[in-house]
Amino acid sequence: MFGEYAFNGKRPDSAEPDGDPGPAACVPPGNLPPHPAGFVGRESELAELHHLLRSRRLTTLTGVGGVGKSRLALRAVSDPDQARPDGIWWVELSPLRDPGLLTMTVAHAVGLADHSARPLDEELCAWMADKELLLVLDTCEHMVAECRHLVGELLQSAPGLTVLVTSREPLDSPCEKVVEVCPLPCDGPESDALALFRARAAAATPEAAAAFDDPERARLAAEVCRRLDGIPLALELAGARLRLWTLEQMAQRLGTRFAVLSDSGPLQPRHRTMRTAIGWSHELCEPVERLLWARLSVFTGDFDVAAARAVCSGGPLPASRVERVLAGLVAKSVVRRTLERGAGARYRMLDTIREYGHDWLSELGEVQTVADRHAHWYAALCQAADRGWMSPDQVDWYRRMTAEHAQLRTALEHLLGVDPAAALEMAGALWFFWFSCGHVHEGRGFLERALRTAPGTGAAYTQALWALGLTALLQGDMEAARELGVECTRAAARLADPEPELRAAYLHGVSVLMPGDPVGALELAGPRARAGHGGRTSGPGWLLCRLATGYALCDLQRFEEAAEEARGLREACAELGERWLRAYADYVLAVAALGLGHHGEAARHVRAMLSGKRLLGDRFGIALGLDVLAAAVAALGDGELAARLLGTGHAWWRTVGRPQMGSPSLTALRDQGERRARAAIGDEAFEAAFLGGTAASTG
Repeated sequence: MFGEYAFNGKRPDSAEPDGDPGPAACVPPGNLPPHPAGFVGRESELAELHHLLRSRRLTTLTGVGGVGKSRLALRAVSDPDQARPDGIWWVELSPLRDPGLLTMTVAHAVGLADHSARPLDEELCAWMADKELLLVLDTCEHMVAECRHLVGELLQSAPGLTVLVTSREPLDSPCEKVVEVCPLPCDGPESDALALFRARAAAATPEAAAAFDDPERARLAAEVCRRLDGIPLALELAGARLRLWTLEQMAQRLGTRFAVLSDSGPLQPRHRTMRTAIGWSHELCEPVERLLWARLSVFTGDFDVAAARAVCSGGPLPASRVERVLAGLVAKSVVRRTLERGAGARYRMLDTIREYGHDWLSELGEVQTVADRHAHWYAALCQAADRGWMSPDQVDWYRRMTAEHAQLRTALEHLLGVDPAAALEMAGALWFFWFSCGHVHEGRGFLERALRTAPGTGAAYTQALWALGLTALLQGDMEAARELGVECTRAAARLADPEPELRAAYLHGVSVLMPGDPVGALELAGPRARAGHGGRTSGPGWLLCRLATGYALCDLQRFEEAAEEARGLREACAELGERWLRAYADYVLAVAALGLGHHGEAARHVRAMLSGKRLLGDRFGIALGLDVLAAAVAALGDGELAARLLGTGHAWWRTVGRPQMGSPSLTALRDQGERRARAAIGDEAFEAAFLGGTAASTG
């Protein structure tokens, strides 16, 4: 019997929705970044940190920029002894500029794609309340007060939560244990600072290693380490320079440079050392490298070479040279390069280096110009993604826009201040990112801000209204969704374009369907209504209306008609190479098959649906699908597996925020599966299996 509906032909004890991605049940969830190569020393700090992470609930690592706080934190939490049942979650805050997005960033990092209209901080506290996890907030110094408030709320709500913070200054929280991360020891021929310097020099050029074997030159290298105060980033920058210089040249130039700047400014010695080391590396760059360094400072987080070429070229730096100059900055350790699955080569600057570059960008008088180019490049990228979403490239666009999330935020914030019309167009073009990729709260916030400041007419206004209505739908705010549907319908009628009219019909139709009016939904988005609007049968508006029609027909128990509508939708999506809507067509087919008593067929359809939803990270879709799969499995007689699936579905619904979105029909379908499962195995066995299912990973 399992062969009819099991995942990959075998029974899934972990209750994963398919055999696709997802950690095994025995592997704790989490999202730790890759380990940078060459960690040196820090044995005593690691030992102290390991103890604190098990004995204190809030620990903050402080220290000057470049001293290695983030790397130490990553090393500490990666120790197997620090594993937590609900995972270790890393939240990088350095790209974040708007404190209002802090809670959203944390929620998204830990896997809470909340779709409710409740305040997100309340949802996050409730979600963490019964969890035992370790949360790392990396680089908090630019929003200390906001981090202090959020951490306080979370620690009060979640007794199993431990928080590790890295920041240039403490949070000043009552329960905080502050640990200062000091530079690496510089004394002696076997010092950690010298070991790091040697390693970075050898990485830059193999010939450099021989210099450290000579006792006299090794002493000279140790003197370089002392002059750099043992600060790891300064040592890395210096090591990279040995590609071009001898140790003697480095020591001479370093001594001269530090003598000139030793009394400059009110900075503390270590801050001055770091600033001076970066400035020294800056002076050693070619003029065109300095120019690129300055212009790259507009990027928050990581970026690709196409963006660097578009945003940073101009004047003495033509677009054709950007990639080669960027490679030079990578070789000098000014820029770091990584290869990411689905995103290709990505580049980024450490905050300390980026801040130095931004100061130079100000000196050049190019801050506004480069920020404008950055914003308009990403706005154009959003338009291209909108055009490519309903295509075979959908998954690639999903991965790319996810990788560019920090840059999208930066661009939108800039445009909201300088070009509200462009901000409105960009926010509306990102409808699929807000609606389909789990960024509902953030999307609603940006869309509401853009609509308040931009012109209230035209295609961009109508598109933004529609996108805002989609976010309201997913948050269960049906009153707002209905009002926006009506307003969007009026605005679309003024455009004489059937596509926005169809999109508005979908929004309005689903806003009445979800609370329980399938007849009204058919009047708004059914076949007759679609035909009245006209338009492309392969456009998003037409296809979304077909989806709403399928849902409504299922609610009316007109299952044969629903299946016919869904098959047509699935075929249209297959011709386009589209996955997201096609998966929802599979869902309608599953519900229709279930209603017709074809339980094995229902399980096969929903398994296909879940495969697509996992590929695109659609948590709402995964939760929906698990409820239907549980109902099909229960009808086939396996109450234990059905109970496990319902437990896993419950865990996924918790990451969404509103179980079954408050919809009567969705709730009834889920309850049907539970009743059959309980009848098959009894209440006690059901509860045990359900509890086992809730432990499945939603990471």
